[in-house]
Amino acid sequence: MSRYTITANGHGRLDPEAIIGYDPPLQTYFLQAFPHEETDEPALWLGTYDRDFDTIVALRAAAFAKGYDFTPLPEEVAAQLAADKAEHAARPRHGVCLGELLRKPQFE
Repeated sequence: MSRYTITANGHGRLDPEAIIGYDPPLQTYFLQAFPHEETDEPALWLGTYDRDFDTIVALRAAAFAKGYDFTPLPEEVAAQLAADKAEHAARPRHGVCLGELLRKPQFE
């Protein structure tokens, strides 16, 4: 799982320690921001389901729909996130039975 620190904002607050990344087992981009002072659970946590957000644009749109946004990603972070996703693109889908993978012809 990759994790990069960015700045998120929303609801009159700023979080310079927000985390954006790619979760290979879930095959999704994710965003965590505004940790609760007592529980440490983020007020904003997107990308918790299988294939939730296939693109950063979709992730940003979901954050915006909840009243949040994040600063434009530095080029190197955007490139690394794309590389993180590409590196794991050939992984089997989360929850796929091993037997199904073994029965599928490798070369069709």
